[in-house]
Amino acid sequence: MKNCNQCGKCCIKYGGGDLSATDEEIDLWEIFNPEIFKFVKNNEIWFDPDSGSRLARCPFLEIAPKANMLDPNLYTCSIYLNRPEDCRHYPSLIPEMIRDECEMIEIIDLENPKQAQIKLDILMRDSRPPSI
Repeated sequence: MKNCNQCGKCCIKYGGGDLSATDEEIDLWEIFNPEIFKFVKNNEIWFDPDSGSRLARCPFLEIAPKANMLDPNLYTCSIYLNRPEDCRHYPSLIPEMIRDECEMIEIIDLENPKQAQIKLDILMRDSRPPSI
């Protein structure tokens, strides 16, 4: 399994309404991060603060500056340290990564998904709560 290469596939796929935030996260954003909270509507995330319409993409997903115009896009999260738990816990399962065409997956992972899941769990141990 490779390290994340910041391809952005997961953020692009799930950033348009397929994510949720906990009540606690939303409460903390309201108090400490109003720049994030303004994209919350009725305890759901990623709504346009002006129109109230659901956004098609996470407003905090950014394309990193390129050194060379031909380089692939690298995506960054401008609220990385305050991102929702849904984001922190992804990816969680090898089948999910395969379905989402995650670029971390290697051929050896496809050949031995149980071993790949062990690698993934180790790789993600700092992002997940102890019970996962």
